[in-house]
Amino acid sequence: MNSLNVPETPRRWDCLSLGEVMLRLDPGEGRIHTARHFQAWEGGGEYNVARGLRRCFGLRTGVVTALADNPIGRLVEDFILQGGVDTSLIKWVPYDGVGRTVRNGLNFTERGHGVRAAVGCSDRGHTAISQVKPGDFDWDSILGLSNGARWFHTGGIFAALSASTAQVAADAMDAARKNGTPVSYDLNFRDSLWKAIGGKTKAQEVNREIVRKVDLLLGNEEDFSAMLGVKIKGVSEDFAELPIAGYEEMLREVAAMYPNLKLVASTLRTAHTASRNAWGAIALYEDKITHVPQRDVDIYDRVGGGDSFASGLIYGMLAVKGIEWAISCGVAHGALAMTTAGDTSMATLAEVERLIKGGSPRIAR
Repeated sequence: MNSLNVPETPRRWDCLSLGEVMLRLDPGEGRIHTARHFQAWEGGGEYNVARGLRRCFGLRTGVVTALADNPIGRLVEDFILQGGVDTSLIKWVPYDGVGRTVRNGLNFTERGHGVRAAVGCSDRGHTAISQVKPGDFDWDSILGLSNGARWFHTGGIFAALSASTAQVAADAMDAARKNGTPVSYDLNFRDSLWKAIGGKTKAQEVNREIVRKVDLLLGNEEDFSAMLGVKIKGVSEDFAELPIAGYEEMLREVAAMYPNLKLVASTLRTAHTASRNAWGAIALYEDKITHVPQRDVDIYDRVGGGDSFASGLIYGMLAVKGIEWAISCGVAHGALAMTTAGDTSMATLAEVERLIKGGSPRIAR
């Protein structure tokens, strides 16, 4: 495996993310089907990475997406602005008044508690970003030397939105690679997105091609199996046991299948209950395994934990901190993100660094 090189020349953004940003509606401690009020947030698998890099790690980030130009779209934009993420690359699509042709996505999310698992119910058909096609974004201008990014991130959620979005992602990756920009891709398998368009067979067909353009590949035990057909030996059906030797073998198999990959990383999650998980990570870089063992963490809201792992890891690579620190940063950032509500991280860099060093959760005052 070759080393991952980060551009040293100045670029407009430290990281650009391509993906859908939805309005998340959260019933708090209650259930979706009995709720009488919801708290609104923004969120999206790819966007959450850019926001984490901006708010926790202080980097310059932007999001490439599309929104229907109506009050809901402008509310999502307002959330993005509050997160400090550059909105100049949002494609605004005229709204037809009722959403017959274009709309903005909604994501209803229950946090879960104890024996009751977290639940997500998305309402995202015909969204503006799902309808983008090759040529809708000028990638040579966006990622070329007149603008440019030190890192580009997208994922399997965006690739599954429609028949055209995977090609949009591929075109962006081609432009990134042409301009020396590292590309990260989070497999992020979502059965709800793939089942109507060919299921796991289609997911593997699409993702096996996309991964050939990737430098950093991210996922978990289910993602690698569902999206690439690479299974982990020794895991139980409910993933209650996560054999590290099986993970190491899986990472090496993926790296052998895709010689372009420079870093392959997987989170390690065992859900004892919805409120208590064992959390860690393992990665293969320069043909060496880095393993951050699982530790039990108390969960307030698990959604976005993997995205925060990704942003912490990417920050470590951008800051040239070394692979062990980068993986530890991803694990710490993901753990902290799951202690607060919403998809996005509320952690600070100081908190992440303290947790990496094994800091106590005693009150700081």
